[in-house]
Amino acid sequence: MATVTVADAQVHYEITGTGPTLVLVHGTGSAGAALTWGEIAPRFAAAHTVITPDLSGTEQTTDAGEPLTVERLAAQVIAVIEDTGAGPVDLLGFSMGTAVTAAVAALRPDLVRRLVLVAGWAHTDSDEYLRNLFTLWQQLGDSDPAAFGRSVTMTGFSRAFLNTIGRDQVEGLIPNMPPTPGTLRHVDLDTRVDIRHLLPRIQASTLVLGGTQDATVPIEHSRVLHEVIPHSTYAEIDAGHVVFFEKADEFTAVVGEFLHAV
Repeated sequence: MATVTVADAQVHYEITGTGPTLVLVHGTGSAGAALTWGEIAPRFAAAHTVITPDLSGTEQTTDAGEPLTVERLAAQVIAVIEDTGAGPVDLLGFSMGTAVTAAVAALRPDLVRRLVLVAGWAHTDSDEYLRNLFTLWQQLGDSDPAAFGRSVTMTGFSRAFLNTIGRDQVEGLIPNMPPTPGTLRHVDLDTRVDIRHLLPRIQASTLVLGGTQDATVPIEHSRVLHEVIPHSTYAEIDAGHVVFFEKADEFTAVVGEFLHAV
């Protein structure tokens, strides 16, 4: 466990494994890296030094509680990379974390060797579905925490996956992302994401990876990222938003092949 000071934040991060450095950046939710990468980080740690930062809004990182911006969170990832002396690194972002990692790659190309964007999007306000979904989460977070958790679960996983694991396990997933103040700070940022001006500046070799059954950030958004990012490659997995939870073996294989390509 380590921390680095970035403006008013004490940013927490963990390091495991050995080998080339892979930084995994979580998405929305105050549980942060532990919940997002708990099952996946060990798979990569067999061949990589895996760094998992907790951004502002998570339980592990403290700050003054001001509204978040993509650039502010990108500065935290940059500080973690510099604090470890690991750059250039392979950098993977999930959901909200795609905006953050894309910004890191655009603003500090010297720190990023390869970039992986999983279930991401470029601009919220251009899509009425996204805008309304995140607004709904804000409203449920304030008025009905149980419904918030149920909505996040229903959009976070594919219908087929939910039916496969059954009712007891589905009900067990619902409390995983409660609408804490930190989570709602992330959701507020989700409503304001706009990285369109940064995407053409990305120089790193990039893999854009989407889930064909993603009901949080529909697959079309990943396709747009691929179209806009210079020299990017593209892959899809038949899964919902949390693709690495539903199809862990396939996800690890696709990402691993990209990271180790000559």
